[in-house]
Amino acid sequence: MSKLSNRTALVTGSSRGIGRGIAERLGRDGALVAVHYASNGEAADQTVKTIIAEGGNAFTVQAELGVPGDVDTLFDALRAGLEQHAGKVELDILVNCAGIMGGVAPEDITPEIFDRLVAVNAKAPLFIVQRMLSIMPDGGRIINVSSGLTRVANPQEIAYAMTKGAIEMIGLHYARHLGPRGITVNSVAPGVTNNGHPAFDNPEALEQMSKLSAFGRVGEPRDIADVVAFLASDDARWITGAFIDASGGSLLG
Repeated sequence: MSKLSNRTALVTGSSRGIGRGIAERLGRDGALVAVHYASNGEAADQTVKTIIAEGGNAFTVQAELGVPGDVDTLFDALRAGLEQHAGKVELDILVNCAGIMGGVAPEDITPEIFDRLVAVNAKAPLFIVQRMLSIMPDGGRIINVSSGLTRVANPQEIAYAMTKGAIEMIGLHYARHLGPRGITVNSVAPGVTNNGHPAFDNPEALEQMSKLSAFGRVGEPRDIADVVAFLASDDARWITGAFIDASGGSLLG
């Protein structure tokens, strides 16, 4: 419980899936975790309960991303939670994990679908970073969850992959900008990871997805969470602007 003790963290999209795994791992490492959710408060509460049961501390913050005022809503909820649970408004670790996928054929992409993906996956993280820097001390950590689809093709997710490419650019350029403050900014790219979708309960689908990895299995949230926890720690102080392949070797070809 010592690696991140006395530090605070915000993990967007942490009511389930990869985000939940990250929040739980940071909680185990000693951070006070703000568990963000858009609509499933019950799932977010369960994440908090798990963190507390494992000896950590956490609270929920609600904000729908991709709508007008989203960052203001998130920031206000975070500020209130930090004042209550930490006694100060200071954020040491920001993990941008919230995101949505498209899942439509290239010819079926509409401006509305594209705008929604950009709003949630690219615009919101950019302005979350901008706002959270006002309460992030020198030496802070920013980790953006990207996707292996910025390196391999899946025509069903062209627009989604474009937005994840954008979040990698947030990492690259902010890393340069924030270097003088000792704040690191990195991107982590999962491959196929079990996020609780029913497809992962289908043996045939699971077998096909497992073949994508060099290890012959799909990823689990803890596989990504452990990489994020490293980047959030002091051990990663000399890593910034990096793209970390956390796809289980799915990008090896």
